Amino acid sequence: MIRENIAAIRQKMTEAALACGRDPGEILLCAATKMNDSEAVKEAVANGVDCCGENRVQELLQKQPLGAYEGKPVHFIGHLQTNKVKQVVGRVDLIQSVDRLPLLEAIEKEAAKQGLRQDILLEINIGDEESKSGFTPGAVMELVQNMGAFPHCHVLGLMAIPPISTEPGGNRKYFTEMYQIFVDIREKTYDNVDMVCLSMGMSDDYADAIACGSTMIRVGTAIFGARNYSV
Repeated sequence: MIRENIAAIRQKMTEAALACGRDPGEILLCAATKMNDSEAVKEAVANGVDCCGENRVQELLQKQPLGAYEGKPVHFIGHLQTNKVKQVVGRVDLIQSVDRLPLLEAIEKEAAKQGLRQDILLEINIGDEESKSGFTPGAVMELVQNMGAFPHCHVLGLMAIPPISTEPGGNRKYFTEMYQIFVDIREKTYDNVDMVCLSMGMSDDYADAIACGSTMIRVGTAIFGARNYSV
């Protein structure tokens, strides 16, 4: 089932990219692996996802020693508490969900301690939702100008989780706004900033995200099936 699901997603990704004149090869498929065991993750890796995204530190620490992500980069895509930064920095290829200044400062401190440079994305609360964390667009524009103060962090782009859409195409306005912010930053030169990744789009809206410029979609349910939150 996972193999067939990934093949269907790849086909839809290709169609969405070609429809807007983009190269399908420039869009990455990140498997959102929350609540899926290591064997399911291994199956997704074997069937061609580009990377794996883990939401929970505990799951990352459980699955990684089992070789769940072996052969593909592993990203952290969930809300990260500052007191768990030391368990994530240096353990993942990319932290997508850097959503506040204290977290960035904690990552910088831990990366310096480990003597490495951690790749990150800055998360934007594009829908200005009180229930979600993330920088405002204005705060991100100011932050990238000052990334020289964080020599052990390397900003590779932006990430967003728009509001839940109640109608088809409902998130296109948010995706379009994210792309514009991404391009605005990319056109300038800042220390420790290289805009190469725009992570947006999930199981229900990734085709719209691709049409609006996403370079990475994060898909869980459409790959693994519905999660069972009762266990």
